[in-house]
Amino acid sequence: MKNFTSVHDVPSIDELVIKALSYKTTPFLDKSLGAGKRIGLLFLNPSMRTRLSTQIAAQNLGMEPIVFNVGQEGWALEFEDEAIMSGSTVEHVKDAAPIMGNYFDILAIRTFPSLKNREDDYSELYIKQFIKYAGIPVVSLESATLHPLQSLTDIITITECLKKKPLPAGKKPKIVLTWAPHVKPLPQCVANSFSQWVNAWGQADFVITHPEDYELDEQFTKGATITHNQDEALKDADFVYVKNWSTFKDYGKIYTNDPEWMLTNKKLAVTNNAKVMHCLPVRRNVELSDEILDGLNSIVTQEASNRVWAAQAVLSEILESLK
Repeated sequence: MKNFTSVHDVPSIDELVIKALSYKTTPFLDKSLGAGKRIGLLFLNPSMRTRLSTQIAAQNLGMEPIVFNVGQEGWALEFEDEAIMSGSTVEHVKDAAPIMGNYFDILAIRTFPSLKNREDDYSELYIKQFIKYAGIPVVSLESATLHPLQSLTDIITITECLKKKPLPAGKKPKIVLTWAPHVKPLPQCVANSFSQWVNAWGQADFVITHPEDYELDEQFTKGATITHNQDEALKDADFVYVKNWSTFKDYGKIYTNDPEWMLTNKKLAVTNNAKVMHCLPVRRNVELSDEILDGLNSIVTQEASNRVWAAQAVLSEILESLK
């Protein structure tokens, strides 16, 4: 892999999952692969799991990770070409990125959408400009529309669970992505990305359920069954992925915060004793009930812990390409 920004950068999802699970068994299997190399982790937005897991993954491979919080520790960056920089931005990405390309061997970037202008957000300008000007491999630690490391982690976790408790021969797992209430508008990144990866994986019966007007971009959901009836969607589910997202068409809005969409044990009763997933952080008793998060069906801790192995598998693939 040259870059890692979406599922389209991955030649084989299954092979990447196998590699990640091998690292989980033997974390230092390739401890000298990244010896003498540096990865720059640039955060234009806050992070906990993504930051820590990627640092650990890099160190497991022998790399030196250097974290830089752009907003708090550096100059405000300009991303538009031919911009007249008479406002609040101080440095252009065209000047900053090539320098980072000389400092590092791999550049990893995290940025969020504004949720104000859909065209701007969905252009993925920030990450594309770093790819254009840095001259080294770029890894997305979440972008305006996608969160590929999270989605790879999700496939790894589902695969791990299915190995531990296989379904009957020939039966595909039923995976449900369900919208959940939240106190503020959130990006579509995780939902977009999860949909993209599960559809590309092609090994599940995939259903997306949400209230009316919360449709996601069809480029990510094509191939999934979509319904506004959550109870119908949950029937016989093996995995339930819970996530809030704001509106896509009338961009970045909240139309409803119906608490009836929060997943509870009562709702889970119609599933096939489904495992419950969430990318975290989670608003307890808003998005997900305590009884779910603290119960036997929750695999959110396992899922979050697997972030290390997802990042390690991706970084190792890129390091191999640099040889």
